[in-house]
Amino acid sequence: MLPATLREILDTFALVSDPADRAALLIDFADQFRQVPPHVAVPPFPKQRRVPACESEAYVWLVPQADGTANLHFAVENPSGVSAKALASILTSTLSGLTPEEIEQVSPDIVEQIFRQNISMGKGMGLMAMVQAVRALARAARQR
Repeated sequence: MLPATLREILDTFALVSDPADRAALLIDFADQFRQVPPHVAVPPFPKQRRVPACESEAYVWLVPQADGTANLHFAVENPSGVSAKALASILTSTLSGLTPEEIEQVSPDIVEQIFRQNISMGKGMGLMAMVQAVRALARAARQR
């Protein structure tokens, strides 16, 4: 089951069939991207935080909160990594504040729902790897 805020975003993408409108929506999300704050991490980022297979050099952190929830933070080192920034923005805004158990339930299938077939196979694999990295961090946080 997807969090309501993520479901709303996926429903919005489902309604946008025009490629130009879809690209504009993705750019809007990419514009909302905020790099990992310095109190979480500063460059050079640790290699273990790097998302494997991501062409945009994305890094991810899951920061547990005192109330049992967690917040996500991303760094995207490629300045032209619009797709990675858009996905990072979506994941951060919809999953931060949830429990690790809830975060772990999000499937990499959301990448296809957001981007459709408008991306290369390599880029798609990297974006799915971003979701998988988030899930792995949530799993690790849950097991602590």
